[in-house]
Amino acid sequence: MLYSIYCEDAENTHDLRAQHLVEHRAYLDLFADKIFFSGPLQSDDAATAHGSLFILNVADRAEAEAYIHNEVFYKAGIFAKVTIRRMRKGRYNPALIEGL
Repeated sequence: MLYSIYCEDAENTHDLRAQHLVEHRAYLDLFADKIFFSGPLQSDDAATAHGSLFILNVADRAEAEAYIHNEVFYKAGIFAKVTIRRMRKGRYNPALIEGL
């Protein structure tokens, strides 16, 4: 099942995010077989991160919750709000991704 996890950063957490970035990426690597897509949510000029989006292929909501509750940025207090929603694959067009 696909679950989207939409995370909004707390105010003034830019430095905290940078401090935990290496550990965050290592955590993502542990779930390479479950992460369909992930990436930071950014300002229009890409200068500031405002949160993160994860789309996971997991067995159930409990697994999605376990993933985010153990995620490095979550544990560091970077995320002020987290929304988890089950979803189904609709349209998918990877050719639209930048750099392809």
